[in-house]
Amino acid sequence: MTKSMLYIAFAIVATIVNLFTQEITSIFFKYEHEIIVSMLTGTLAGLVVKYLLDKKFIFRFETKNQKQDVTTFFFYSLMGVITTVLFWVTEYTFDLWFGTKTMRYVGAVIGLSIGYITKYYLDKKYVFIER
Repeated sequence: MTKSMLYIAFAIVATIVNLFTQEITSIFFKYEHEIIVSMLTGTLAGLVVKYLLDKKFIFRFETKNQKQDVTTFFFYSLMGVITTVLFWVTEYTFDLWFGTKTMRYVGAVIGLSIGYITKYYLDKKYVFIER
């Protein structure tokens, strides 16, 4: 499997983890700001899964110690801030426009897809490098 195919597969896995976590959060926490809490928990779950997969299989990056791993994860997360905002705005906008959970998740998939493509190049240039 090529690196790009593997990256797409991992993006799909992380998207499923994200949306599944959002759905579980929505089921158990019913209140006014449910969408914000569910988007946050889904993002965190997807972030951890994607980091571990990207680090090991896409960039084949080995950290020498825990401090380097934490630093790498910090930069990975930092690069994800812009792409996460894009994803959140897209998902939230679809939720507002269409008013259904299905369309909300369609917006999430669109936002995550654009975000993951952008994030690959940011990670390659700024995250998985020797410091």
